[in-house]
Amino acid sequence: MKIGALSDTHLTRPNKLLDFILDVVFKDTDLILHAGDIVSRHVLERLQERDVIAVCGNMDDYDVIEAVPQTRIVSIAGKRIGLIHGWGAKQGLENRIIERFQEKNLDLIVYGHSHVPFWGKIAGIDLFNPGSASQNRYLETGTVGIIDIEDGTLDAKILVVRPE
Repeated sequence: MKIGALSDTHLTRPNKLLDFILDVVFKDTDLILHAGDIVSRHVLERLQERDVIAVCGNMDDYDVIEAVPQTRIVSIAGKRIGLIHGWGAKQGLENRIIERFQEKNLDLIVYGHSHVPFWGKIAGIDLFNPGSASQNRYLETGTVGIIDIEDGTLDAKILVVRPE
């Protein structure tokens, strides 16, 4: 199973970068997860064209907040995946997220908020942050992720995105 992951699109309207991500980068994914900060219903509607599973973030408008929850747990290919945006300072973000899902028996947590891509284990839990699809001030470009689940094994990678 191939899963596209993105977060922190921070767009008021769909644009060519979002189209590129959804139609080219994630073209052959089985599923797409969005970890919040979608921002507007126009962008949410574009995401819904691809049946994206999303959560809201701290920058989302009321239309988005009313349409998607703050957290989700989805079962995919035999794995339980938690999906959340995140909140507060970057320091301690991962620990706060782990606490929020405490005792949920998750295999992976996908999150956003910091705009900093991350793939690794903290406190024995796999965490994946695809970074910001449109506002990565550290890399001066956008990043998204691909999560692969094959034969019960999780793997993930960060991709730098630039429209053609």
